[in-house]
Amino acid sequence: MSEYRIETLAVHAGQEMPDPATNARAVPIYQTTSYVFDDTQHAADLFALRRPGNIYSR
Repeated sequence: MSEYRIETLAVHAGQEMPDPATNARAVPIYQTTSYVFDDTQHAADLFALRRPGNIYSR
């Protein structure tokens, strides 16, 4: 993307590949504030940052 001007890069840089789940060019915005955990160990691992994932959004 180096041939683009800074204005274009500010909006689009880092989004060269579409989202694999939705094929969207931009990162999708999911309108949710809560997430489901597989079990209590999954939740504990997420909150302890031993496993990547979502635990809260606002």
